[in-house]
Amino acid sequence: MTFRDLNIDQDMVDALASKGIIEPFPIQAQTIPLGLSKQDIIGQAKTGTGKTFGFGLPVIQSLGQNPEPGVKALIVVPTRELCVQVAEDLELASSNRPTQVVAIYGGKAYEGQVEALKAGAQIVVGTPGRLLDLASQRLLSLKDVQVMVLDEADKMLDLGFLPDVEKLFAQTPPTRHTMLFSATMPGPVVALARRFMNRPIHIRANDPDEGLTQANIRHVIYRAHALDKDEVISRILQAEGRGKTVIFTRTKRAAQKLVEELNDRGFNAGAVHGDMSQDARERSMAAFKAGKKDILIATDVAARGIDVDDVTHVINHTVPDDPDTYLHRAGRTGRAGKTGIAVTFVDWDDLHKWALINRGLDMGVPEPVETYSSSPHLYSDLNIPEGTKGRLKPAAPAAARPPREGSGSGSGSGGSGSGGGSGRSRRRTRGGSGGAGGAGGAEASTRPEGAGTHDGKGHQHHDGNAAPAKRRRRRRRSGGAGSGAPTPPPAS
Repeated sequence: MTFRDLNIDQDMVDALASKGIIEPFPIQAQTIPLGLSKQDIIGQAKTGTGKTFGFGLPVIQSLGQNPEPGVKALIVVPTRELCVQVAEDLELASSNRPTQVVAIYGGKAYEGQVEALKAGAQIVVGTPGRLLDLASQRLLSLKDVQVMVLDEADKMLDLGFLPDVEKLFAQTPPTRHTMLFSATMPGPVVALARRFMNRPIHIRANDPDEGLTQANIRHVIYRAHALDKDEVISRILQAEGRGKTVIFTRTKRAAQKLVEELNDRGFNAGAVHGDMSQDARERSMAAFKAGKKDILIATDVAARGIDVDDVTHVINHTVPDDPDTYLHRAGRTGRAGKTGIAVTFVDWDDLHKWALINRGLDMGVPEPVETYSSSPHLYSDLNIPEGTKGRLKPAAPAAARPPREGSGSGSGSGGSGSGGGSGRSRRRTRGGSGGAGGAGGAEASTRPEGAGTHDGKGHQHHDGNAAPAKRRRRRRRSGGAGSGAPTPPPAS
């Protein structure tokens, strides 16, 4: 079956084919015909199974070949990263027609987004907060919306966005066509669907024999010591056949610390977390997608926005808090029908969390194997070559101080300051010879103009400029040999 068999317009079929997308996935094959007929849909499928084109293609086609300017379709997503990803997918599908897509999300300047709306963008992909912000300023009008899509509805529930979503629904016409997509269907999401959808059809694109986890992802669970995790991860990153890898941490600080550690070990890692600016997050994500960096360290804020087909490994630096989070993290690999490996580290303090996930997903691993960087099963489980160490390059040595000119062996380098072989004299002058000064004064008088002590030639200044001649400073050790200082009389 092809997209053309699903009655998708030829220009969109050609646009997808240019990127090698020929055959629809099960969720797409089920939702596209219903979407084209304007039937309200609740689509439930695991992450990474192609939900975006499942609703995106019907949305684009419903607007026609030459849609009038103005917002006609609204797609609401929970995170900035997912917003960018969905907008890029829709831009690809609509690249052969004049339909305009704009991404509306926080962390970016208003001007560009407002200009795109004023230019007549027909499809808006946005996060709830920024959408309501622009609507409250009357910069975004939803009164002409013909179709509305709610993507990753369960994540919106987790983030507390459902009240904002209800406000957005209230600003759209009641006759709109509505589609809701989610990997899981908790009660509040079902209640939302009942309230704002018109006799929706519930579609499940899951294999009944597959279980809750994806069959094309191999799950490896280890009980690991916190101080050994970096070493274990470094060895996993050298496994044979490893492609792009996503590592999830619990906190922003842990993510930043890990990216610095891996880069120091010689790996090419980037980060995406909440302490980074939106521009920095987008640059890091773009570098990961383009292959400039093959390791992405992220907090859960990015779990739903990483849609990269060639991610081979997902590593949970710390165990997720619940089964749904585990599914969405693991779903970054094994996308588009490919295989993947999900490795999870369970700390001793987090065994109760793992027990909850193990029961909820029927993983069959009640007791994770205790694992260290030297454990033989680590190498055999993940196809790591024998003898692999945790560094691609040696640790950087401490910066060595270059020896000073004349600091080698020489007679008279003691405390008198008169030895000719000593590079450091107790009597120092700046600019010119300083009267009495032993070797130091003699050396200063013979230096060329512009010489300094730290230019690599035993001279005084980094910039090569001459020291100022006005200031002179002499240091003498009282009572020392050759100092000539009078000894003060004893106190009476």
